Amino acid sequence: MGAHLGADVVPLAPRPRCSWEMFVSTAPVMRDPAPIRHPRKHEAGFTLLELMVVLVILGLLAATAAPQVMKYLGRAKSDAAALHVRSLVTALDLYRLDVGTYPSQAEGLHALVERPNGQARWSGPYLTKKDMLTDPWGRTYLYRFPGERAEFELFTLGADNAVGGDGESRDITSW
Repeated sequence: MGAHLGADVVPLAPRPRCSWEMFVSTAPVMRDPAPIRHPRKHEAGFTLLELMVVLVILGLLAATAAPQVMKYLGRAKSDAAALHVRSLVTALDLYRLDVGTYPSQAEGLHALVERPNGQARWSGPYLTKKDMLTDPWGRTYLYRFPGERAEFELFTLGADNAVGGDGESRDITSW
C-alpha cells in the first residue's frame, strides 16, 4: 500500500467483515479545500443600539403621521356620506318622476330598492345596491316625508349619532 494517493485523498480503511458493510461507503473521503471563514466583527451586521435608534425614529414618524391620517379618514367618511345623500336624492327624484310622489314615511327608502305594495308605476330599482341605504358609520339614513325644512328630508347624524356636531360628528343633510 505504498502508492502515493495525493494530499486530498485519505486512504481507505480495511474492509469491515460485518453484515452491514454494504451500507458503508467505499469511496475515498475528500477533504474540503476551502476552510470555513468566520465573519469579522465589523462585518457581523447591525448592533442592538443601531436597531433601537431606527425603531425610535420609526416610532416618532408614526406618532406624528397618525393624527393626520385619522383626520383624513374621518373627513373621508363625512365626504362619502355627503355623496351618498346626493345619490339618494337623485334616486328619490327619479322615483317621484315615475310614481308622481316621493315614497311615504311608511315605505321609506326601501321603496328605492323594492317595489312597494300596490305601486303599479314603479319602474325601479332606483339603487343598484341595498347597502347604499346605510351610512359610512353603519346606520340607516334617516328619511322624513313630508319634511319640516323641505319637501322631504334625508340625513345622517354623523359619527356621534347625535343632532349637531362638527367635523366627523356633523350632520349630513339633503336640504
